[in-house]
Formats: sequence, structure tokens, C-alpha cells
Amino acid sequence: MAPAAITPESSGTTTPTTATASSLTQAGIKHMQSNGNGAAGELAPLDASSMTVELTKSPRPVPEPMSPETMAQKTCTDHMVTARWTAEHGWETPELKPYGPFSIMPSASVLHYATECFEGLKLYRGYDGRLRLFRVSRNCARMRKSAARIALPDFDPKALEKMIIALCAQDGAKWLPKSRAGSFLYVRPTMIGTDQALGVQRPKEALLYVIIACFPDMSKSLATPAPPALTGEANGAAKQQTPGLKLLASAEDTIRAWPGGFGYAKVGANYGPALVAQGEARSRGFDQVLWLFGNESYVTEAGASNFFVVMREKESGKLQLITAPLEERIILEGVTRASILELAKERLAKSQDNIEAVEVVERRFTMPELLEAHKDGRLIEAFAAGTAFFVAPIGLIHFRGKDLEVPMDGGDSGVYARTIKQWLTNIMWGKESHEWGIVVDETAQ
Repeated sequence: MAPAAITPESSGTTTPTTATASSLTQAGIKHMQSNGNGAAGELAPLDASSMTVELTKSPRPVPEPMSPETMAQKTCTDHMVTARWTAEHGWETPELKPYGPFSIMPSASVLHYATECFEGLKLYRGYDGRLRLFRVSRNCARMRKSAARIALPDFDPKALEKMIIALCAQDGAKWLPKSRAGSFLYVRPTMIGTDQALGVQRPKEALLYVIIACFPDMSKSLATPAPPALTGEANGAAKQQTPGLKLLASAEDTIRAWPGGFGYAKVGANYGPALVAQGEARSRGFDQVLWLFGNESYVTEAGASNFFVVMREKESGKLQLITAPLEERIILEGVTRASILELAKERLAKSQDNIEAVEVVERRFTMPELLEAHKDGRLIEAFAAGTAFFVAPIGLIHFRGKDLEVPMDGGDSGVYARTIKQWLTNIMWGKESHEWGIVVDETAQ
């Protein structure tokens, strides 16, 4: 089975490149392209066109959407794609084979030094009956940057894209049938260092693999009743139920990422240390942590999602869509984030359909600034954006013992979050023909 063809985004679309990478990332990519001794080597490249195929002899049942099996996030499709790399030979032939465990040594680099990076994207079943991926090339390019940051091997992002599409083409028909239009599966490309040497060094062996999981629709789960903690006053939680995400601002002594670090890379080391704060937030009835930075309480991310706010500029009164900048490299360069910014610049530059135009701004902003805007009536709405929660309105932020209730026009969402979410949904599920929607031709019927 040859991988399906790729339809590239137009040259007018910005994609992550090494030009935006830090000096450490650039150095990592240069090393990845060498033979491990700093000199260019003739190592085998990642070649998706040579992929071998072994289909499962034990197919498994497909769970219902939002069933206990799906909610558990443990069920994966029948197959996976793997490719092994060694410093001596480069990339071996990729394999599409039955999903299942693989073996690594107890001394493997990933288990001791967190040499692991990953991506998250979705395979959509469109209302027109077709399968689609959304801007998959951006995920592949970003994964290359992440791999460079933790000294994992280089690869051609287009080859990874072909591997992803081949797996989606194989398992999509069964696991995302046409009867489930408007549904999705979660695609997880991952790379781990498998070198069994215990020394702190660049791994000389690695494994790249792609799996597809049944995943609940987080946006639908937001419609479920609020946790009991939100109906009372225990532990400083919100005193009343409000629609949208409830965020607990991080404490002064808790930092997710810092300038010069690796907050911009999608590596496992960014997520494990955040679980304690996330657990505390949920125990107090909140959905996620709003990560702040510095004594000024700069707003960075909401959980593992990018954070957006719509508010009026104090002096001019101009309406702005604001999100944290990428330059300090303490937030993830989200695919959904980039898409929202591009659509807003294109479609919200002028007022339309009773929606006021907004100026798109990427800059630092603080929680005290949001509190002041709320007090002055200039705070219009806020929302989080990412692969898991998609575009999720934010209804409340708990900061330093006080609740900031975020306005919502229309009850359960602000008008900008609702409008942008609809635009993206139309592209993802085929209601709008767009270059960002990459059609996957099904090979298994």
C-alpha cells in the first residue's frame, strides 16, 4: 500500500520552520543531520514510500462515542506505524503493523532522561462522508523542532506526514465510519530515545511511531454538570456555577515554562511536572490551570492550550484579540492558535454580521491588566484553544483568592469564540472547501 498523496498548504500559509527556532534548537537540528560526531554522514533518511504492511489477524471492536471505553482514552485502532533509527545506519524501513506493545530495555534513554516528544492531531469524518486531517504539515514540522530540542534524530517532516496519512487511510474506514459524520479520532505521533546506555548523552537509537486513539469530545464534556466543588465555597473554589471553562491561576511559586527553556517544544517533560497543579485545580472544582509567569503575573497558557482574550484597548477603545507572543518561547506554537490568528486577520479585519472588527495582537499581558479591564467593562470574552478542548469559552478565572467572571454574550460562549469555532469546524468537517483540510483517501473498506 503506497501512502496517500499529500496536498500541501499554499505558500501564503505560515508553517513552523527552523528559522523561528532558538539557537539550541538549531544546534540540535545540525547535530541530528550529522553522523553523531559533528560531521555530515550518509545516513538513511526516513522514507515512507518503502513502508511495509502487515494487517492484523485479530481486529477489535470499535467503541461507541462517549462510551466508558472512549472516555478512558485507552482504546487504539487496529494498527500503528513504527520506524527505528540508529546512529550507525539512520532510519530503517517504516512498518505499518498490528497495534501492540513493543520492547525497550529498562535502561532506555527515554525512561531516565525524558528523551521523548509527541504531537496531537485529529482525523475527522466530514459531513460529506470524507476523512480529513487538519494542517497536518504543521504538526510534522513542529515535531521536528521538538525532537531537535531533546537531541533526537532528524527526519523529513513530509515523510512523517505520509506515515500518518497511510495509517489514517488504513484504519479510518472501520474506526470512523461514515455513519459517524462530525466525529473524530485522535492521532498521536511520538518519538522516544531507546538507546540502552545509561550515560547522560545523545541517544544513539530512537523509535518513531504513530498510533490512533478513540478520544472523547472535550467540547461536549463541558456541557456536563459542574463538579460539586463549584456549587459551594470549599477550598476557595467558585461560589456558583458558570458556563465555560473554570481556570485556577497558578501560584507564585509554580512555573510551567521560562525564557530559554523548552516550553515551546511538545515534549513529555513539559507535562509531567504540571500534573500536580492540574490535580489541585480539579480537586477544587476547576477545569484547568491558567499558567502565569513572573512577579507581574504574565498570562501564558490555559492548561495545555493557548489562551485568548478579547478586550478594548484602554486609551483608543479599539477592540483587540490578544494572545501571548512566541518570541520568549515559553508557550507552544499551537496549530489551532495559528489558525485562529490567520482567520481573524483575514475575516475580522472589518465588522460583519453584527460582529465588530478586532485587531489581532500578540503581546505580553498580565492578570492585573485583565482585572482592570473587567472592572472598566472593557473585557469582552476569553477562550482557550488547542487540539483537545478545541475552542473552549472561559467563564471564570480564580486569581489570588478572587473570582473573575468572564462575560459571555449568548449564554454559553462569547460571540468571537463561537464564530471562530464555527469557521474551523466547517473546514475540519468539510462544510467549507479549504486548503487546511487534507482529504485522506480510504484504503480499507
